[in-house]
Amino acid sequence: MRPARHRMTTRRPSLRNLPTSIRPARRRIRTDQDPAMKSTHFALAAALALVAGSIHAHEPSQHAAKPAAPAMDPAMQEAIAVVEQFGTALKAADMATVTRLLDERVLILESGGAERSRDEYLGHHAISDAAFLGGATITPKQRTAQVYGDTAWVGSESEIRAGQGKDTKTLLSTETMVLRRVSGAWKIVHIHWSSRPKKAGAP
Repeated sequence: MRPARHRMTTRRPSLRNLPTSIRPARRRIRTDQDPAMKSTHFALAAALALVAGSIHAHEPSQHAAKPAAPAMDPAMQEAIAVVEQFGTALKAADMATVTRLLDERVLILESGGAERSRDEYLGHHAISDAAFLGGATITPKQRTAQVYGDTAWVGSESEIRAGQGKDTKTLLSTETMVLRRVSGAWKIVHIHWSSRPKKAGAP
């Protein structure tokens, strides 16, 4: 027979029975916040608020008023007005106004030809130009102008529809006029006209 084994049991010593000097220190949960940490959190929150405000300030407002278009130079307005008066007068066959707006030494270039004075133009193509434009519908498309002291140029693009029925034709026209201011009045010193048929289906 095997001798009976005696089972030994060990008990964990209770912390209460240990001397105070060797008891493990208890971790204390702090309910208050470290002043330095609290200051750090406050500074971080303030920085985030400042950044958010800056971003919001730079965002364009949906209700902000659009900037007004810059005012046109008065000299440019005067030069453009002369160009418009000339076109209206030529279409109406008002040769007195055409004569007043053209410089005596105006140079007019068109379709490879040239007329080198006001009298030469009035005695030749001015009459046929007035007859053609008088029965046409002119639709302005774009206009550009620049002024340099007493000199200005005006570039115009337009669509001209002339004729009737099967003879109707549409032209894309470009015009450049150079003007010079003499004694406070703008005179046309150069004209260049160019045109080509508009292709079917083109805008």
